[in-house]
Amino acid sequence: MLKKRVIAVLILRQGEVVQSVQFRHTNVIHKDPRFAVEYFSKWDADELVILDVTRTDEHRARFLDTLERLSRTCFVPISAGGWLRSCADIDGVLSRGADKAVINTEALHRPVFLEEAARRFGSQCIVVGIDCRRDDRGEHMVHVDRGREPTGWRAEAWAREAVARGAGEIFLCSIDNDGMRCGYDLPLLRKVVDAVSVPVIAFGGASSAEHMAEGLRQGGVEAVSAANVFHYSENSMRKMKRALRAMGIHVRR
Repeated sequence: MLKKRVIAVLILRQGEVVQSVQFRHTNVIHKDPRFAVEYFSKWDADELVILDVTRTDEHRARFLDTLERLSRTCFVPISAGGWLRSCADIDGVLSRGADKAVINTEALHRPVFLEEAARRFGSQCIVVGIDCRRDDRGEHMVHVDRGREPTGWRAEAWAREAVARGAGEIFLCSIDNDGMRCGYDLPLLRKVVDAVSVPVIAFGGASSAEHMAEGLRQGGVEAVSAANVFHYSENSMRKMKRALRAMGIHVRR
């Protein structure tokens, strides 16, 4: 049986690790992200997702330097994203130590970008981030710009389109549940998992092993991830994996 992955997410703003609550990035968790990367490498994280949410060009340019510095002390695969708008941007994160690139807004604005990226780097390197919010009818609609701009795409429809154009993995986030400690949006996970043939990573809302087990069992995803919950406890990743194994979930040791 294929073992499930448990992934730690680092959200960086101007080089600092910040907390995210429904895509509002306020509290600084770590002034220097090197400490978080070192911890998660030692605590047996399967992968890291590092996302840059900096709004200014000046600080975004520093993200590549930060990523290169972090990759030197990281011994697990890294997926990096934030403001990737061209193949040159993807090459920038891959050449600085990332194993995969996370593409979000530009793929929606210019879907052919996914085809270009998959041809050049291979689908295995291309992760499409999908951020969803429920509308008044309960539909899961894709949004960009920190959840402020609706795109008109339903989550499952955009996931199918993204995979058809070359995405090798989906990083699926519920804006409504992000930082709320209420668990994943299981109907959202199920819709997207049933729509695509590539791995789906759940993100947004998990604060316990029970939440992650629900995402894996009921949501059907191949990997679960979290940001806030992993930053406030010693050996947090090992404790989470131990609890999941006790529930009968096959996770990597």
